[in-house]
Amino acid sequence: MAAATTVAEKKKAFKVPQFTAKDYTSFFTAGALCATITHGAMTPIDVVKTRIQVDPALAKHSLLSGGRVIVANEGAKALLTGFGPTAVGYLVQGGAKFAGYEYWKKQLVQIAGDQETAVRYRTGIYLGAASIGEFFADILLTPLEATRIRLVSSRGYATGLFTGFARLFREEGMRGLYAGFLPILCKQIPYAIGQFTVNEFCHEMVNRSMSEEKRKSVGPTANFGITLGCGIIAGFAAAVLSHPADTLLSQINKGHGPTGSMPHRLKVLAKEAGFKGLFAGLGPRMIMTAGLVAGQFIFYQGIKDAMGAPPGLEIHKESEK
Repeated sequence: MAAATTVAEKKKAFKVPQFTAKDYTSFFTAGALCATITHGAMTPIDVVKTRIQVDPALAKHSLLSGGRVIVANEGAKALLTGFGPTAVGYLVQGGAKFAGYEYWKKQLVQIAGDQETAVRYRTGIYLGAASIGEFFADILLTPLEATRIRLVSSRGYATGLFTGFARLFREEGMRGLYAGFLPILCKQIPYAIGQFTVNEFCHEMVNRSMSEEKRKSVGPTANFGITLGCGIIAGFAAAVLSHPADTLLSQINKGHGPTGSMPHRLKVLAKEAGFKGLFAGLGPRMIMTAGLVAGQFIFYQGIKDAMGAPPGLEIHKESEK
């Protein structure tokens, strides 16, 4: 009888929080603000990174030397090229991604049915929630990302977000706006997987290294340090996983590569670039992404707390007794 009770206890259902529409609105708002703040602030680094990827004259430059060349030739204002579509694009994408991750993680935990099963398959739950949430977020992001890259890679293309978006739509239609949808998925889904999954496991490792009493006594400064450290590690992972597709995305939106289906174009461009070419500009992007991801988690938590939103669902494995 005791053994049966133990099994039943292990198989108990998760106490899954019942998030309301208000809660998801808070998740969306916090995700939107944290993404647009961090991506907007990183615009100069992103400009240099993109130019290194698509401009042969800058291909061998570092982040600092590439930035100096751009400022010397085009002025400091060039480093803010694409700020409009970056801020707006990641406003909608960030909201959809963070709220989507919270929503789909909850749905997948409920499908698992009980706590033991959910914890055992937590990696799959993280991967699935990140991938599905990112897919829908990228539907919103793709046209604005296409506009941003065109503004950055083609000097004089347009004066800003609205004129660039209008020109791209006028000349190439919806097909042009969504030409990069497949490579964006190839870039953003690995990015989201690295961002959320690695962050979850970093937090799990930290939690398992502390006793329950110590976890309860952790103050704001320590929490900030934990969030920052986990975010930086997750950012490095996100950069490495997504960089080849990021390079191809820049090439596609620049207009490079053969005609034909998108898979064919990606295959040809990847073959032409080679392994080294696909990872061109990885150093600057790792720096940028570490700051982005860490900053997003810090702002996301802070904004949620300020709005009185509940914490997300945790399915971490407890330390072995």
